Amino acid sequence: MLNTTTQAIAPAHLLRGDVLWPEAGEAIAQLGRRPLLLGRSDATASIRQGLAELLGRHGLSPRPVALAHDCCEEDLARIAALAATPTCDLVIAVGGGKVLDAGKLLADRLDLPCVTVPTSAATCAGWTALANLYSPGGAFAHDVALRRCPDLLIFDHALVSQAPLRTLASGIADAMAKWYESSVSSSGSEDGFVHQAVQMARILRDQLLLEGQEAMANPGGAAWRRVAEASALTAGLIGGLGGPRCRTVAAHAVHNGLTQLEATHGSLHGEKVGFGVLVQLRLEELVGGNRLAAQARRQLLPFFRDLALPLSLADLGLGSANLSDLQAVCAFACRKDSDLHHLPFPVTPDDLLAALVSTTAERQPA
Repeated sequence: MLNTTTQAIAPAHLLRGDVLWPEAGEAIAQLGRRPLLLGRSDATASIRQGLAELLGRHGLSPRPVALAHDCCEEDLARIAALAATPTCDLVIAVGGGKVLDAGKLLADRLDLPCVTVPTSAATCAGWTALANLYSPGGAFAHDVALRRCPDLLIFDHALVSQAPLRTLASGIADAMAKWYESSVSSSGSEDGFVHQAVQMARILRDQLLLEGQEAMANPGGAAWRRVAEASALTAGLIGGLGGPRCRTVAAHAVHNGLTQLEATHGSLHGEKVGFGVLVQLRLEELVGGNRLAAQARRQLLPFFRDLALPLSLADLGLGSANLSDLQAVCAFACRKDSDLHHLPFPVTPDDLLAALVSTTAERQPA
């Protein structure tokens, strides 16, 4: 018999496609009148300024605030104080995954409604009831489960299509990890939602393999729209439906470990996760004795290569990394509470180091 569970599966309201922003302004106005308008990069400053003007026309009084770092406690404390003077009654986060995570976490802590406006399809952060916390320097610390998904998610094709194509490739890799991680972590589960989420992850993987290259070649086209929504929306739905057992395993643990080294901070979240998928498959082969994992890795290598995703430590800025740095990566990825231990076999830091090195050795096609 299953225990009673509580799951935050999806945003309460989703606007997607070629969004009519006056309609979006009306939807936002139903949630609050004094929004904290959160962003970070100069690249999205004009977007946030336009949104602030739109909100003003709907009678709202937005308070623009910018993150100074990634989603970190120091920034969150500073912005929470700003939200209280004068009091804000809504959080709107506009930007990439770390900005969206910061907005969701602030809204959760302040018990305010939350609106997410992704400016790329690089992650599914705009959807989920989960936030990743980092150090001010950009090293992953831990994740935080939130009480609910955003109250409103606005996924505007015209806005997202302006993002560099590299962000879509990153999103594709991050979304594909759903299959490779959930299919391993959910083994033995009797939960129907978990089974359904895993099958959705398989279909998502297949769609991205079939249409990923076309989407990259024709931004804004039909395949691009399907792939962008798959990466930013469907991937989040899978995580919400399947819960923690369908989210992260070794691929994300490798990402978390890699962020401990400053040299990797130029790589996007999904780029590190995609490399982590290759490492996880190598672990399954070397430590778990899964011969099919080698076949899956060979299938992914040319696809990732075509999308210009990193296939080696050198591609991630670690070509000259010393052994102690790589050991630190592996030690963090294998710490006691790491999601890596959702694998159905034990993994030591030395096992992971061997997988890291041998994955890099297979970078070039045979």
